[in-house]
Amino acid sequence: MTTTVPRTTGTGRRPYAGLALMVIITCQLMLMLDSTVVTVALPQIRTALHFSPASIAWVMDAYSLAFGGLLLLGGRIGDLYGRRRLFVAGIALFTLASLVGGLSANAGMLLAARVVQGVAAALAAPSALALIVTNFDGPARVRAIALYSSVAGAGGSVGLLLGGMLTAWVSWRWVLFINVPIGIALVVLAPLVVTEAPRHRHRLDLAGAVTATIGVGALAYGFLHAATAGWDAPATLGAFAVAVPVLVAFVLVEWRIGEPLLPLSLFADRNRTGGYVNMLVLPSAMFGVFFFVSQYLGLVAHYDALRTGLAFLPLTVLAFAAARLAPRLIQRYGAKPLMVVGALLLGSGVGWLTRLDAGDGYWTALFGPMVLLGLGVGCSFVPASATILRSVPQGDSGAASGTLQMLQQIGGALGLAALVTAYGAVAGTGTTGLAHGASAAFALGTALVAAALLNILFVIRHRHPTTA
Repeated sequence: MTTTVPRTTGTGRRPYAGLALMVIITCQLMLMLDSTVVTVALPQIRTALHFSPASIAWVMDAYSLAFGGLLLLGGRIGDLYGRRRLFVAGIALFTLASLVGGLSANAGMLLAARVVQGVAAALAAPSALALIVTNFDGPARVRAIALYSSVAGAGGSVGLLLGGMLTAWVSWRWVLFINVPIGIALVVLAPLVVTEAPRHRHRLDLAGAVTATIGVGALAYGFLHAATAGWDAPATLGAFAVAVPVLVAFVLVEWRIGEPLLPLSLFADRNRTGGYVNMLVLPSAMFGVFFFVSQYLGLVAHYDALRTGLAFLPLTVLAFAAARLAPRLIQRYGAKPLMVVGALLLGSGVGWLTRLDAGDGYWTALFGPMVLLGLGVGCSFVPASATILRSVPQGDSGAASGTLQMLQQIGGALGLAALVTAYGAVAGTGTTGLAHGASAAFALGTALVAAALLNILFVIRHRHPTTA
């Protein structure tokens, strides 16, 4: 049995398309910025709830671990049991967890709330992107994906900006409370304006669900733990020792089962596979940039939370502006040329940051890179998302979306761990030592973007704009 999908208006738009897009994009922004919105509030959270220096990082990591580990499962559940239903349920659970987190009286209560937030995000996020495929057709779908991709790319910087403002003006608790009124509005509006997709009555791949959740969760934990405890820490090595065989088992299960959690046919298309690689590698560089620039501003430049957030404003604004222009450029030139330009801009921005030194001013050393990074994000994530979702069967769009977002989360964790390792290898004492360590981290980030550029040039094939 399937749900009937209303007819479009003939322009690729469905009734209430504007409101539907607003609901979907607002949800995605809320979920993405929660990965970083607490970053600038960590000192206040540590003092208020008596976190230890070693445990405070888990305020961020608990969310990322649950989010990344369950994305594949969340995407497939939406395919099978209704994307809009799971979208609304995920938002409702996320809203409740945000309220509990804001009311937290101790560290354990906050960490539990962050885990539940991550679980809820893993339920809602894959359905958000899949619902764009359902609610829009043709050029309208490309524009909608452009807005979605700009949120996915710039959501981290929006979180830093919003977190700084709320922490400075009200309290750290409002970085969580802010989700409550937004979430309530989305839960009310989504059933009214978002069109449900046809449901596909198949059995849930339980073996794939278990192995994917354990394998991806262990892999994400390994990267996150490596960033704070080192690559040779027993817990880090143990996590990877679990992740590798379990993920191999997951692939074998998916290869043999008739109704897989992750259809391996998604990787049969060369361009889609290349797009997935980019969505893994580019966030690896970007998450590291967010972390080290915010550390530099706070510890070297002595910016307060508000000024740190505002420092990312050029990146945020230009990412959204470039994403608005990207659909026209894709239609005119194709996706591959735009991805090449985006990678060159990102590489130039991260490469510029390698020259960062103690005593440098914002306008001379950081404003230029923020401009290049903002334009690069808008030009990179939009065509990559469009390339991945092009011609995905309706029944697999949730799985395709969950895979895309899982790779973003894993890429962010991998990149942060790798860049922290590069930082630790050369960092010295004092502000000069921190700046030198950050330069080494940015050099590795530049190499990651260069790898993404090679992937675009040699793996992804150019399609004529009329067929893109």
